[in-house]
Amino acid sequence: GKTLDEIKRLNLTEFAQLIPARQRRSLKKGLTHSQKVLLESIKKDKKKLRTQSRDMVIVPAMLDKTIELHSGNEWKRLLITPYMLGHYLGEFALTRRRVAHNAPGIGATRSSSNLSVK
Repeated sequence: GKTLDEIKRLNLTEFAQLIPARQRRSLKKGLTHSQKVLLESIKKDKKKLRTQSRDMVIVPAMLDKTIELHSGNEWKRLLITPYMLGHYLGEFALTRRRVAHNAPGIGATRSSSNLSVK
């Protein structure tokens, strides 16, 4: 293992050797335009970072930054911590909510006509 300070000093190719094959391949293929823009704004130390690139691999330059990530219908705020390194941004902002079903309504079943109406 490497310490956090050693990891922060790594460039992308050196960091790619430490992460799983799927993420390593994503970095090896190169960054998309939106991913490059995100990294540049992180290096400029911008305060408000918003992105929709959920397929961006979290790299050491992002540590201790707050990024707002689009989940499909809302912006979710993420604070990048060391355990997130090597994962995709999209893993931390879920796109689907848990469905919470309620009691059946009137007419939903054959016996629902016997239910009292509130």
